[in-house]
Amino acid sequence: AMMKTMSGGNCTLNVPAKNSYRMVVLGASRVGKSSIVSRFLNGRFEDQYTPTIEDFHRKVYNIRGDMYQLDILDTSGNHPFPAMRRLSILTGDVFILVFSLDNRESFDEVKRLQKQILEVKSCLKNKTKESADLPMVICGNKNDHGEVFRKVRSDEGEDLVSSDENCAYFEVSAKKNTNVDEMFYVLFSMAKLPHEMSPALHRKISIQYSDTFQQKSFRMRRVKDMDAYGMISPFARRPSVNSDLKYIKSKVLREGQSREREKCTIQ
Repeated sequence: AMMKTMSGGNCTLNVPAKNSYRMVVLGASRVGKSSIVSRFLNGRFEDQYTPTIEDFHRKVYNIRGDMYQLDILDTSGNHPFPAMRRLSILTGDVFILVFSLDNRESFDEVKRLQKQILEVKSCLKNKTKESADLPMVICGNKNDHGEVFRKVRSDEGEDLVSSDENCAYFEVSAKKNTNVDEMFYVLFSMAKLPHEMSPALHRKISIQYSDTFQQKSFRMRRVKDMDAYGMISPFARRPSVNSDLKYIKSKVLREGQSREREKCTIQ
């Protein structure tokens, strides 16, 4: 099955459904979730804080001739709609849970989120008889603020992941770009995704190259030795709630073994 993911100019990029993944970023308000996503997508840090309702991003990769798609759901810290958060968890493949090292309450929220994710995914596994792992990173942000402001000890974060080989703990700074690349590298490794999906390990390509992006012979003259490219879709729209519900229903009813999430045409 092929999933139509995006179009640029006259070109439509097709990604196999088995190579399409959703990354869900969760955590309390003002902990830096969107800053970490911005570092991943653009290598930038925004000083101005803007509350997130829910942001959706898509990045498409050509890695040694194979196409991959990563959808990123940057969720609200206020989670005014619990059912929506539960649906985000149900449809997620990899997770980043973010708290601020200088905010104890945000760490407690991550502990609640981790428990909820494990419970929700365990329920889904029982219904679908799946045995897939659950890659997750717990991320203590703002480690540039210094020890005097720290409210959460490193060993407390380590304790949350000590019993799960598919869960890792990192202390990062989105502002200083400390440990962010390393965190994504480990997350993708746990998810058994190509490590070239990490921010520093592929060539960033503009939408203007989309006409040749999906060709197995795609190369750029200036980077002859590199065989991994990533391109942000500027037109990506979040699949509808109805599509996500159908996706989960198909898994539960054993109708959708090929991971056919919404076939979404981006106009």
